[in-house]
Amino acid sequence: MTVYHFVGIKGSGMSALAQVLHDMKYEVQGSDIEKSFFTQIALENAGIPILTFNEENIQPGMTIIAGNAFPDTHPEITRATELGLPVIRYHRFLGDFLKNFISVAVTGAHGKTSTTGLLSHVMSGAKPTSFLIGDGTGKGIENAEYFVFEACEYRRHFLSYHADYAIMTNIDFDHPDYYASIEDVFQAFQEMALQVGKGIIACGDDEQLQRIQAKVPVIFYGFAEENDFQARNVATSAMGTTFEVFVRNTFYDTFTIPTYGNHNVLNALAVIALCKYENLDTESVKAQLLTFSGVKRRFTEKEVGSQIIIDDYAHHPTEITATIDSAKQKYPEREIVAVFQPHTYTRTQAFLGEFAEALNLADKVYLCEIFGSARENQGKLSIEDLREKIPGAEIITEEDTSPLAGHDGAVILFMGAGDIQKFQVAYEQFLQQPK
Repeated sequence: MTVYHFVGIKGSGMSALAQVLHDMKYEVQGSDIEKSFFTQIALENAGIPILTFNEENIQPGMTIIAGNAFPDTHPEITRATELGLPVIRYHRFLGDFLKNFISVAVTGAHGKTSTTGLLSHVMSGAKPTSFLIGDGTGKGIENAEYFVFEACEYRRHFLSYHADYAIMTNIDFDHPDYYASIEDVFQAFQEMALQVGKGIIACGDDEQLQRIQAKVPVIFYGFAEENDFQARNVATSAMGTTFEVFVRNTFYDTFTIPTYGNHNVLNALAVIALCKYENLDTESVKAQLLTFSGVKRRFTEKEVGSQIIIDDYAHHPTEITATIDSAKQKYPEREIVAVFQPHTYTRTQAFLGEFAEALNLADKVYLCEIFGSARENQGKLSIEDLREKIPGAEIITEEDTSPLAGHDGAVILFMGAGDIQKFQVAYEQFLQQPK
């Protein structure tokens, strides 16, 4: 049996796929840089070997799965080519792999990971389901009927997939280093929609998705009355959010989720719609929705002293708005403090005004230096350009996070897609120091 060697195994999708193949009894190993990432914990727990990049890792008889971030000139990929080994890019491999199942691709500018995690959890309660989530979580189930996976629009990678179903959460302008405009993004989603085999579950409240065309039925969900699946009478309580679902204006059932914010209701509604379309047991769906504990780095909470500290991947203005909204709904009496690290100079430049507008929804804002991509030139932009647009905003460093301690009883939101966690770790270590 071939050994699958992953070049860049600590990548979130790569880590998840390695776990799926390992669970299905394939021999798996991988390599990456030495720096520690949260995605490697699951690999270590599964006993999957993680090596440091070295062309000697590549041996005859292997199949190479290469992460999208690594060029063909990478020493391991070059070595594999010299040995005549198959080298398959992550998204190409996944595109072939999903043909073995009833597949559900979850895509959208925002909410992909949370919705993939929720759908995986809910479907697993009713049918054997394998899944691959963009937070580095993957599970391969023996004799699985379904395969739920996150499909990323970056560089049009999701066009490698011809899924049976697609959930489309929204279309928004992001990845300005690749996409030229919102219309460019729309055209990518439109192309993907034409590849779906059985049905599309799309958010009808999203004006871009309203114009999507497909060869299969498009089921719309949302708060607006014209949607096929509509959420009504939304109410929050200490246990979460409860709402009624109407299918084409006919009452279907009442559901409760243990989370807050309209975006979480929409994610749940998409899952409910797909499960009903596949005739999965409604009572099982209701029970599974209630027990979903979330995905990594999405509103991940802990209580430290009098404060609630939340780690979140939000790195786009729309996501920041949703995260702050969730915090306000769950903790209406507490001060909301945002600690934000912009991710890439190109995105910061493109959304400077929108970032300021979203962050202004918090009661207080702290900013960290921009996390740049190795692929870009930072130019003259700096974190000062963003700070000037937010009244009262301050800049903090990893060396001095002490200003956060002045917000007694507050909710501290650490948001970003770079290495924002190091600021959170530094702050928690500061709090543990003897006073």
